[in-house]
Amino acid sequence: MATGGEALGRAALALLVLPYYGFSIGITFYNKWLMKSFPFPLLVTLLHLLLTFGLSALARALAHCRSGRPRAALSWADCLRRAAPAALSTSLDIGLSNWSFLYVTVSLYTMTKSSAILFILLFSLLFKLEEVRLTLLLVVLLIAAGLFMFTYKSTQFSTQGFVLVLCASFLGGIRWTLTQLLMQKAELGLQNPIDTMFHLQPLMLLGLFPLFAVFEGLPLSISEKLFHFHEAGMLLSLVGKLFLGGILAFGLGFSEFLLVSRTSSLTLSIAGVVKEICILFLATRLLGDRLSPLNWLGFAVCLSGISLHLVLKAISPKGEKAPKLHKEPSSEPDLELLLHHPKCEEEENVETPQQ
Repeated sequence: MATGGEALGRAALALLVLPYYGFSIGITFYNKWLMKSFPFPLLVTLLHLLLTFGLSALARALAHCRSGRPRAALSWADCLRRAAPAALSTSLDIGLSNWSFLYVTVSLYTMTKSSAILFILLFSLLFKLEEVRLTLLLVVLLIAAGLFMFTYKSTQFSTQGFVLVLCASFLGGIRWTLTQLLMQKAELGLQNPIDTMFHLQPLMLLGLFPLFAVFEGLPLSISEKLFHFHEAGMLLSLVGKLFLGGILAFGLGFSEFLLVSRTSSLTLSIAGVVKEICILFLATRLLGDRLSPLNWLGFAVCLSGISLHLVLKAISPKGEKAPKLHKEPSSEPDLELLLHHPKCEEEENVETPQQ
């Protein structure tokens, strides 16, 4: 029978998914809305990364003042050697995803991004992390067939946007593999999502800036939307929109890292499937995205492939378990206590007998 502490831990874990849904769905529709009035997606991404870095630094400072404990701090050499690959793939994933909103609908974006699991499987087979099995080939076939059916003769299809999202999905497969490995290295001390975001954002800014300079530098310098505006109100309105996006980006990054570090990638994948269904439903209702019966069938086939993969992983003898995290010293209830892994508390209760 589950104890009160275990039940509370499970309830808290379930609640981690709700902010992820809210921020992920919110920023998807926000980006599509913003690109209509401010078509500079790479600049928007850079500003969001900068604001996320500032907010994570502020959160670290507040947590340090409250607890008095030093925060994890990596040198630039360690960051470049250990975190740069994850940061570069993350920045390009986000940048290309935002860029695609200039060309594709929310429904096409959502469907194509769901193919990230296809790239994860292909990488697993390529590096022999997974054995070639008939069921695994069936998963790949279902996802690929579903994606083809969803995009076939779509009335709102854009080749350029589709390629951008597909590249982002490819990078997303690399991104989450590297991020999970990074956060599970106890010697780095980056299990706390705030610390992970703080260390990754500067590298992400550096990685994305050259792409911004090449593709948006000149058009932005002559645009009245930023440097040659005629009314102060227009600039203030733009700043407010960008700040709102930065808050959503920070919340999404925090909730994603929190899910990856406090659960397994299986949990995140299942949450992602439900989220994609919600986004597709809202896109057809709110934005008027048009989907043919064949498109809906393709979506169902793709989801069946993803669901089959999740079921196979759940019943696998090697069943994926939540990562074993570095155990931090206990302190008074503050930000870090809220982020403490429930299993760490259970192990502490077992090891320390009641007096």
